[in-house]
Amino acid sequence: MKKIKEKFKSVRVRLFLTLCFVVVIIIAFLILTNNFVLETFYLYSKQQSLMKVYQKINDYYVNGNTSIDIELELEKEAINNNFDIVIQKDNNISVYSTNRNFVNNIPNNVIIKNESEEIYKDEKVKINKMEDAKSGLTFIMFSSTLDNGYKLYMRMSIASIHESVRISNKFLYLIGGITIIIGGIVVSFISRRFTSPILELNDIAKKMSNLDFSHKYRINDIDDEIDNLGKSINTMSDKLEKTIKQLRNTNIELEKDIEEKSKIDEMRKQFISDVSHELKTPIALIQGYAEGLIENVNTDEESKKFYSEVILDEANKMDRLVKQLLELMKLEYGKRDFNNKVFDIRELIQEVIRKSQVMIDETNAQIEFNINGPINVYADDFYIEQVVTNYITNAIKHVKEVNNEKKIKIYDELLIEKNKIRIYVFNTGENIQEEDLVRIWNRFYKIDESRNREDGGTGIGLSLVKAIMNNYSNDYGVVNKENGVEFYFDLDLKLD
Repeated sequence: MKKIKEKFKSVRVRLFLTLCFVVVIIIAFLILTNNFVLETFYLYSKQQSLMKVYQKINDYYVNGNTSIDIELELEKEAINNNFDIVIQKDNNISVYSTNRNFVNNIPNNVIIKNESEEIYKDEKVKINKMEDAKSGLTFIMFSSTLDNGYKLYMRMSIASIHESVRISNKFLYLIGGITIIIGGIVVSFISRRFTSPILELNDIAKKMSNLDFSHKYRINDIDDEIDNLGKSINTMSDKLEKTIKQLRNTNIELEKDIEEKSKIDEMRKQFISDVSHELKTPIALIQGYAEGLIENVNTDEESKKFYSEVILDEANKMDRLVKQLLELMKLEYGKRDFNNKVFDIRELIQEVIRKSQVMIDETNAQIEFNINGPINVYADDFYIEQVVTNYITNAIKHVKEVNNEKKIKIYDELLIEKNKIRIYVFNTGENIQEEDLVRIWNRFYKIDESRNREDGGTGIGLSLVKAIMNNYSNDYGVVNKENGVEFYFDLDLKLD
């Protein structure tokens, strides 16, 4: 039932039914007109025919044209009009007759079953509709007096009228059926012709409502109202598509701005949290030693100097911590631009070793440097130097003698398929606990808190390495070896 209702809602179906209804109404109107109007019109037409024949017959007898065979002419008129004609003198003697029975009834002024119905009457002519009592047929009786004194009677049966109406109705039924069939086909074609572009426009509008502007209406050469509507929809589609693209771009920019603000806000919160957490100890130390100086806990100059050195050392650590933390925040939140260029990584590592030589000598560690150069890479040498420095510094701090060997080894590996080089920094010593292999890359995570403070570490070094490598989308990591720990990181090669 629902599908049937939906079909009746269709413009095509309604147009088809409307046109079919109009055709049926026209045919019904013709049939009703034929039944109720045809007989009256037929009578009027025959009345005019009777008057014309009357005028001709009157002219024949009044003018007395001897070149005309009057009887032949009367016979022609009777046959052509399906009349019975009788002409009589004053003594009822027939001058001319086409039907003997009609002549016999004339003296009695026609035997009628019912009262006659007068159709027309003037000074010379009288036309009546009457029914013959004997035959039961209905006739039109014309009676008049010619100018020469003869009496003219003409009779015409109206049974032919009823037969004509009946035949005409049959013909109309036949024509009506054929018209409905042909009209239905034509109407179906016309309705399809009119509704197809409307359905196409409806489909385009539905796609537009789903933000699909790929379909456009095909403009014909007719340039009618539907074509004009199609042009308007195409124009609207183009403008909507352009507007929505602009809105999307604006929305993307707005999302970026919101994301940027969220990052800045998060960075600010994280910075405050980290600083407040990490500065508790140095501030407490500075506060304690400063109070000791004020209260002269130790009056000797050596103790005062020691107190002052501790305060200065802790202040320097705080300064370095804040600077490193700011740098880390910028790296992690994408606020730092890299000054990438081509440089020799072998030469950079050698420079870091040279700067760290004093620390290396203090640990009595052996440096094994196995990188054959030059090896050109593409990156920011300032930040890569921080990565190398962090790795080497950590190796120096944690190097221990294992199997009569205390060694720091630096070497490389070419990753040809990735067009990268991997730098390794190994030191003999204790392995890192498995649960700490991931944690050491988090900011402020310290495996040995006391040793890191003693060596001046902040716990941010490996976090800086992680942030730098993530910005370059390069691998980094740490692996426990049989007799020590090995750190590594990748760099993009710059081949000639």
